[in-house]
Amino acid sequence: MFPDPNESDMNIVHISAECYPVAKAGGLGDVVGALPRFQTELGNRAMVIMPMYRTPYLYSHNWQVVHKSSANLGHWFFDYTVIKEQTNAQGFELYLIDINGLLDRERVYGYNDDTERFCAFQISAVHWINAWDQLPDVVHVHDHHAGLIPFMMQHCYAFKRLAGIPSVLTIHNAQYQGQFSWDKSIYVPQWDSWKRGLLEWEGSINPLASAVKCAWKVTTVSTTYLHELRSMSNGLEPLFEYEKGKCSGILNGIDYTVWDPSHDRYLEHPFSTLHLSAGKKSNKELLCSQFGLDPSKPLFVFIGRLVGEKGADLLPQVVYDSFEFIGRKMTFLMLGSGESDIEHRLRQLNALSQGDYAEYIGYNERLSHQMYAGADFLLMPSRVEPCGLNQLYALRYGTVPIVRKTGGLYDTVIDMGDPSGYGFTFQHAAVGDVTQAIYRAVHFFSEKDHFHAIRQKIMGLDYSWDRSAAEYIRLYKGF
Repeated sequence: MFPDPNESDMNIVHISAECYPVAKAGGLGDVVGALPRFQTELGNRAMVIMPMYRTPYLYSHNWQVVHKSSANLGHWFFDYTVIKEQTNAQGFELYLIDINGLLDRERVYGYNDDTERFCAFQISAVHWINAWDQLPDVVHVHDHHAGLIPFMMQHCYAFKRLAGIPSVLTIHNAQYQGQFSWDKSIYVPQWDSWKRGLLEWEGSINPLASAVKCAWKVTTVSTTYLHELRSMSNGLEPLFEYEKGKCSGILNGIDYTVWDPSHDRYLEHPFSTLHLSAGKKSNKELLCSQFGLDPSKPLFVFIGRLVGEKGADLLPQVVYDSFEFIGRKMTFLMLGSGESDIEHRLRQLNALSQGDYAEYIGYNERLSHQMYAGADFLLMPSRVEPCGLNQLYALRYGTVPIVRKTGGLYDTVIDMGDPSGYGFTFQHAAVGDVTQAIYRAVHFFSEKDHFHAIRQKIMGLDYSWDRSAAEYIRLYKGF
């Protein structure tokens, strides 16, 4: 059972498939791992409910069983167990739901029975909440993996007690919607058949569409991404147009206790704005020495997944064309992994490097921090970027972002040619657009005083979770 409420302002329940550092596959995990902590620090009581995957986090922390019960997924009855992390190590209450045979796996996604896994998880979460003596003030669900919950709270007969609790949906990536066929409709606990339209989209049960229809409020992780969904949302465009009145964009934040160049445990040379030039120089020289690059030239880096969504397929030709048409006036360092063809093409560039190009194929957290600290410019030629965190990390570390005008990149980076600008933006995910932005940046690098002033400015911008968490609280209190 949920303990008696304390003196906090609001009791908030987040339900998600991911939460860093318990389990993470993308930006969803980062948000759910941070937002509840900052909401708690604002005087609220925030908790997270997620599946009990068999990840290292599970085995390195202490847990207490707080609830056991049974529910059904269609004709299949199952037992579920809820455990709580005992020390509140993440700064909020963390609860995991275990269902033998469904959730007891290492990976978050990628199984043939993901529909059954996440339907059972959602049923268990709502079933448990329905048994609480003290109900929460708001239930905040994230992406399609928790998308059926607003419908179940309002229209499933067994959960009518929850119908008056406000629900909020945050969309982190609308390309993934969790659709499944109507022959699996029995998975949803008994519901009012007149409400069929609240589950359906284009002939299937669509959890994300259902959540957009049923949640009291819908948020996206940036204002521009919200507008883009009305014209680019994998078939849900008319729905976002129709429901625009209850939708808003709240930009993600970053954790300034983790992403702080003056106290970053991954850096050999921490620095602040007081010692900006010397700090950036030391980190750049260290980074360049590791990869055989010339530290006197502007250093351009890419950090992220090597996939088309991130525009990574453009990078090999961008590097080649930059050397061909701008000259050997810059260096490049790439960090990431993903599509094998992109990895292969990036490796092939080593034959042309002449000390001006290097890549690291794989994931390396320490190296990513070193690159934010040592680079001059960060490349983000994304085709889709609902919010983006890398550009926010770069700003915090005095690295000037070069981004495509899309989603959260548009909302967080103002072009140097515009009033109060501090970055470089381009319109299309095309080699020519990226190369032109690099040309502008190389010229800007030579303007030492202006370059230093911009670095000072971007390190002082506020993209902290404090601001974003407060916006969510204001949204909740608007019900």
